[in-house]
Amino acid sequence: MSKKSVINEVTKCYAEATKEIIEANTGKSINYAKTALKIPQVYLKPDIGCFVELSGDFEGLIIMNFSKEAAMEIYKNYMTYIGMPEDEIVDSYTSKEVSDSIGEIVNQIAGKARQSIEKQYGITVKINQPKAIVLSSTIMMSIAADLVKPRNRRISFKTENKNPFYAEISIEQTEFVNIFNGDNEETEEELDIDKLLEMNK
Repeated sequence: MSKKSVINEVTKCYAEATKEIIEANTGKSINYAKTALKIPQVYLKPDIGCFVELSGDFEGLIIMNFSKEAAMEIYKNYMTYIGMPEDEIVDSYTSKEVSDSIGEIVNQIAGKARQSIEKQYGITVKINQPKAIVLSSTIMMSIAADLVKPRNRRISFKTENKNPFYAEISIEQTEFVNIFNGDNEETEEELDIDKLLEMNK
């Protein structure tokens, strides 16, 4: 039976969705690191943070953290791309227009990632309506308290002008197990970083 770590699959889907949606909304390129980081905890961080709760067949949490430079670049490109007059585009990342625009884009990203996961694995994923907020300090976040040791990842993105932003993803420990393809060989994906660390304890 082939197995795939849910956290790794969700991270890949979310990275691809982020690139696709932001590029479609701004006409500008977005790049993401091909290596995700295993992290002990997820946080909302300055300057703009946004989170999406996942529920349904598994529990999870996705956070996006934008530097003010990345947020403003994405916002301005988004407004320009949809034809907003330049004199109506705000110039401060703390403006409601900026956080509202980032929140709308993150909502589209979450929806695209959800569709991709459901299509690939035939499961149900529900998401809440994300809202972006301006932050001056870091806030620790976690999924349901009764879920033991969720798995966490961080993936780095850069705008066309090299301004950074990040996605931090927390998923309960679970796997996608394909029991219907007649393949009894274990796949390479099964040996993810979490399992390797557990084997070496």
